[in-house]
Amino acid sequence: MMRAVCVDVPGGPENLLLQSVPRPNPKAGEVLIKVHAAALNRADLLQRRGLYPPPAGESDIIGLEVAGTIHTLGPGVKKQWKPDDRVMALLCGGGYAEYVSVPEELLMPVPSNLTMCQAAAIPEAWLTAFQLLDFVAQVKEGEVVLVHAGGSGVGTAAVQLVRLFRGVPVVTAGSPEKLKLAEKLGAVVGFNYKEESFAQGVHDFTGGKGANVILDCIGGRNWESNVSSLAIDGRWVLYGTMGGRAVEGDLLGKLLSKRGHLLTSLLRSRSLQYKADLVKAFTGRVLPYFSDQPATLRPVIDRTFSLDDIAEAHKHMEANRNMGKIVINVIPQIEQTQ
Repeated sequence: MMRAVCVDVPGGPENLLLQSVPRPNPKAGEVLIKVHAAALNRADLLQRRGLYPPPAGESDIIGLEVAGTIHTLGPGVKKQWKPDDRVMALLCGGGYAEYVSVPEELLMPVPSNLTMCQAAAIPEAWLTAFQLLDFVAQVKEGEVVLVHAGGSGVGTAAVQLVRLFRGVPVVTAGSPEKLKLAEKLGAVVGFNYKEESFAQGVHDFTGGKGANVILDCIGGRNWESNVSSLAIDGRWVLYGTMGGRAVEGDLLGKLLSKRGHLLTSLLRSRSLQYKADLVKAFTGRVLPYFSDQPATLRPVIDRTFSLDDIAEAHKHMEANRNMGKIVINVIPQIEQTQ
């Protein structure tokens, strides 16, 4: 048996229950991880409310990314993993638990200079940002990339990756503190969407040319400003709808006038092969930059909570107070260092 966070009835954070459930057994090609730390994502809040169920056949337990040590290898594991290896993993679910079984293709080694809490903040957020920028938008050197929610987990990752790819990161955020964080990570300029027009800001910054790429997790309410911010032949990449799904007005006409590309992407529902290709590309092209000296890339941790305080962690994210990732210590840090 193991401890895990369950949701018997969809609803608010108070519906998150810490229960004893059967420990998973690794299937063929899978690895059982002893979870040291997990991290929160916006999708977790939706799943808790019953709005974003896991793909068929996947764990009902919430949680899309973890870091820990290998406990057991399932039959037929091909790579040279061994018990006690430090790993981090992208999941379809199951992260809010003491153990999780993962296809070996979705494992990555934890850089030796990172803690388990830092490592848990990488898989979902950084792979999402990498997917959007590289696989979907195909960002090129010198392109201006507008990153919405620049102080979020994906946002802080995207800013650093745009820099790594020699692009020009521009951000929006809802507080001076979040803008300051994004600029410290490499954003060239930032706009407080609560106080100013980011479309005007992008126009002024680019001399009227606009952003070549927009990473948008907001959706509905921003559509007109996004199209206004877009460069001719620009790529608008939608990966969330925190600002609503409905659109009213001349979206198609305005987008057509820019010859704009509207691209959409999700990660959780992708095939195992797609995710395996993504993990392989990220491991080869990006992961080394977390351990070079001084490190080029770093996960940004806002705050850590214990597994017992998972409801408070969800409340913290729902209040939009976090800058960077919220991490759950499944094993207390003092035990992790022993």
